Order: sequence, then structure tokens, then C-alpha cells
Amino acid sequence: MRPDASSSHVSTLPSPAGYWAVSAGAYRVLFHKRGMLAALGLIVALVMLAGLSLAYGTADLGPLGALQAIVGEGEPRQVFLIQELRLPRLAAGLLSGAALGVAGCLLQTLAHNRLATPGIIGIDDGASAFAVASIIAVPTSLAPSALALMGAATATALVFGLSGGAGSKGYRFIVVGIAVGAVFGALTNLMLARSDMDSANLAYPWTVGSLNARPALAVWLLAMGVLVCLPIAKYLGRALNVLRFSEPVAVGLGVSLRRTRVLTLIVTVVLTALGVAVVGPVGLIALAAPEMARQLAGRQGVPIMGSAFSGALLMGLADWVGRSVFVPIEIPVGVITAVVGGPYLLWILLRRPDRRIG
Repeated sequence: MRPDASSSHVSTLPSPAGYWAVSAGAYRVLFHKRGMLAALGLIVALVMLAGLSLAYGTADLGPLGALQAIVGEGEPRQVFLIQELRLPRLAAGLLSGAALGVAGCLLQTLAHNRLATPGIIGIDDGASAFAVASIIAVPTSLAPSALALMGAATATALVFGLSGGAGSKGYRFIVVGIAVGAVFGALTNLMLARSDMDSANLAYPWTVGSLNARPALAVWLLAMGVLVCLPIAKYLGRALNVLRFSEPVAVGLGVSLRRTRVLTLIVTVVLTALGVAVVGPVGLIALAAPEMARQLAGRQGVPIMGSAFSGALLMGLADWVGRSVFVPIEIPVGVITAVVGGPYLLWILLRRPDRRIG
């Protein structure tokens, strides 16, 4: 029969170089070999990091002790340490890292510039300013998350409005973003300077980035945001990959420029705001995670999932180093990433004269 012949023909087609082909009836799906291996490697690294983070720290439990405490067995102190302290902290770190990694990948691809990350163009600062304002004026666990979303949206609107958008005006976009971020940063410092000591101490983690004692409600909101936004970001990846060409070519290939840009900005703002509401402004993740994913996957398409895994890995690793290496002193995760992020930014600037993506 004709359909059987067609199906047989499809199944016998050779796979393109660098791809695995999986056939099911008349359908054939291609998987990029290097991208799949990179994703598997990142997942294995995340599992190993989770084990290290749970088993070792100020109190070393060992792998077996940590595993017993996860299921509620062992000494009550160890069970409390794992279930109430380390597991929620690990979840907050991995989720916020994934959110910031995907947000950075989306914004860099949209602006065609590796420096166009939420931290550099002021979205982090806007979210932080509104979150700090919520702690000082409305001290509730929900307010930082809700107002961080408003702050990120406000900063995004200002940057895109004042710069005239991204794309061909990518460098003006970045310069305007730096200025907007400086304004929000100054407002944050002004609020902290005029607040009482107790309020300033509560707001301090949102100015440097910390995973210590994060509000459970904010972490749940972040988890729901990642679950909703990650499939949308993956869907947008195909259109953003086409936007690497000129706008007439993208339109000719059926991409709606306005819809793609608006959806990309919405997803970026939501992920950034929810991530900042949990961990505060952590600049390196959104900058380094997409580049790490591109290098591992061989620059194949827009690495949405690779950026999520890389961001989670970098955030978790920075937090574990900050609370384990300098015992008994705990270094906030934002300080660890800032120490590494400065030289890394210089390396990008010096290594790649052309910083455009695409």
C-alpha cells in the first residue's frame, strides 16, 4: 500500500551528520547528538551537585546520612537539617538558577548581543528595588515576589521605550539599560539608607543575592513560573533562531516579529522577577549559563534547556562554595558570582570583539 511504502521510505533515509534519527511509523524525529550528550552531562552534574550540597556543609552527614534524612530516618537533628534547611535551599538555588539562565538566553538572542542580560540592562535592579520597597513598606512574604514582578516589568518598559527596542540598536539598548539599572540601584540604596536597622537587615539579601532562609511561598511561585515559562521559552526558541537572520527573511519564513518579541519579553520578565524575588540580583548566572550551554551544545539553535541546566548548576555550585568552603563564615551566593563574574565579563569583552549572537 502507498502509505506503507512512504513510511518505509522515510525510515530508510540516512540521518544527517551529527544527528540521531528516531522513527515511529510515518514520523521521524532528529536529535542533535552533541546537544543530547551535553544535556545528559549537565543532568548528571546536577545530580552530583545535589548530593554534595545535601551531604556536606557546616555539618557533614555523608551520602548515606543525607539519604536517610531525606526519607525521614536517622537522628532528628539530621532530619531537620536536610528537610527543613538544605532541601528547600537547594530547590531555591536550582530553580532560580534555571530561571535566570533561561531569561538570559532569551534576552541575549532577542537583542543579538551576549551582554544583554537581565542584570546588565537593569531588570535585576528594577526587581530588587521594588522587592526592597516591599520589605521596608509592606513586610509580607508575598509582597517581594509580587512587587519584584512589577519592578522587572517597569525596568523592561523603560529600557525598551528609551532605546527604541533591541535588534539593530543592541548597543544603545545595553547603554540605556545600564543607565536605568543605575537609577534603580540608587533608589535601592536611598531606601536602605533611610530605613531603620531591622528593615535594612531584612532587605539586605535582596541587594547582594542570598539563598539563606528564603520564603517558602516565593519558592513555590518560582517553581510554578518555571513550569509554565520553560515550555513557552522552548517554543519561542525556534522563532528566535529564525530571528538571527534579517527581519525580511524571518517574516518570509512565517515568523511574527511582534508576537515573538512580546512573548519573549514577557517570559524574560516573569522568570527574572520570580528569580530575583527568591535569590536577589545574581549577575553571573544569566550571563554565563547561555554561553556555557552554547559551548557544550556546539551552538546548535537556541539552547533553552541547556541554559536552564547550566544556570541551575552554576547557582547551586556557587551557593555550596559560599556556605562550605569558608566555614564557619557563609558568603552570600551573589558575592561568589560577582567575584567570578567580573573577570568572566572582561574575558568575553577581550576574547570576542564581535559580541553579537547570530
